[in-house]
Amino acid sequence: MGRVVLITGGSRGIGAAVARRLAAQGDTLALVGLEPDELAKVATECGPEAGWWEADVTDGASVQAAVDAIVERYGRIDVVVANAGIAAPGFTRSMDPAAFERVIEVDLLGVWRTVHATLPHLVESRGYLLLVSSLAAIIHAPGLAPYNVAKAGVEALANSLRVELRHLGVGVGVAHPGFIDTDMVRGVDEHPVFGGVRSGVPLFSRVYPLQLLVDRFARGIDRRARAIHVPGWVGAVKVVRAGLPRLVEATSARRVASADAAALADIAVRGRAEASAASGAGGRADDRARGAR
Repeated sequence: MGRVVLITGGSRGIGAAVARRLAAQGDTLALVGLEPDELAKVATECGPEAGWWEADVTDGASVQAAVDAIVERYGRIDVVVANAGIAAPGFTRSMDPAAFERVIEVDLLGVWRTVHATLPHLVESRGYLLLVSSLAAIIHAPGLAPYNVAKAGVEALANSLRVELRHLGVGVGVAHPGFIDTDMVRGVDEHPVFGGVRSGVPLFSRVYPLQLLVDRFARGIDRRARAIHVPGWVGAVKVVRAGLPRLVEATSARRVASADAAALADIAVRGRAEASAASGAGGRADDRARGAR
């Protein structure tokens, strides 16, 4: 059966692509997330032993129920990839507070809930835990404050857990992808105001192919790596991060001033909630909920 690998946010993007690769290598995939139709499709592509469980990482009971069901089916969990995430562009002073807090709930507290539910099983299997942070934890672009905050928190959580769990035989890694060609990144780039802000921030302008990330993640999981950088230069940026806020400020000041005015105009036309809509599977779930009301 190979390793039993649990991936949150497994319905599309990074989670789905990494799941397919690991399944091709002989692992058994347990996919957790929203969008049941997409989860079922990815699970089918991962082979007859793969399974999927619908769960919302903002709901601890939902995550725990999925983890319990996975252990009941497979008997163990060997690897956890805490990947579920969304992004909501907007300036802090004007974006919808609910959108800001939703990003923190999914991207940071959702990772914590995943860790909390799976950790007893990883201790039992002496397994490996990979928390998906971002380049945004290192370079804090304007217009992405909640995402920056959440991903910096994920990095801190991974660094804390690594020390806490070493004597128990659990390996802990943190992944720092740059901007990868996924639905979430494309959704941010399509925003009428903030689609152009990212391109003006040093090292943020390029979008990297998903396959590059899949290769790096697969190797990192096999090696139980303490850090995975996509692309590789992200690791070097971490070394010099102390000076990065001033660089971002210097290169973004003029662009941010005009984008700030444009953001207020966009809110006046579309409303605060619509202008701050999140990108990613969790964001689409929010859109469906708004449409049902």
